[in-house]
Amino acid sequence: MTLDTLHFTPGMSLLGGLLIGTASALFILANGRIAGISGILGGLLRPTSGDVVWRLAFLLGLIVAPAVLAAFVAPVIPTIDAGPSTLIIAGLLVGIGTRYGGGCTSGHGVCGLSRLSPRSLIATLAFMGTGMAIVFAMRHLLISA
Repeated sequence: MTLDTLHFTPGMSLLGGLLIGTASALFILANGRIAGISGILGGLLRPTSGDVVWRLAFLLGLIVAPAVLAAFVAPVIPTIDAGPSTLIIAGLLVGIGTRYGGGCTSGHGVCGLSRLSPRSLIATLAFMGTGMAIVFAMRHLLISA
């Protein structure tokens, strides 16, 4: 494993974190709702009256904002060291984890921790710990075996 110091951008990372935190705080202040992506998307599966438009607008913003940014800044092309089957399995496990955990990393990790929620702290520790354990197992135990 190597650290890509050429693309290490602590300033941009800090700015991104500040923007996410500010947007989450404004969202909860304006709407009284947590900006948890899985909950927002899940709410579209069983919509209630007057709930669809803001959910679609939020999700559309997640797609449109990077597209607008790409018009001004050269996009970074990520390198993914996994095959399609690994990505599908990983996506399914994340989906299962968000159902069991009652939310996703944005809902628990960003919004819940900022509200000092003990439930969100436990969920975030579980998400992060499981992720680290899986990466360790995949990189050091299963691949080298």
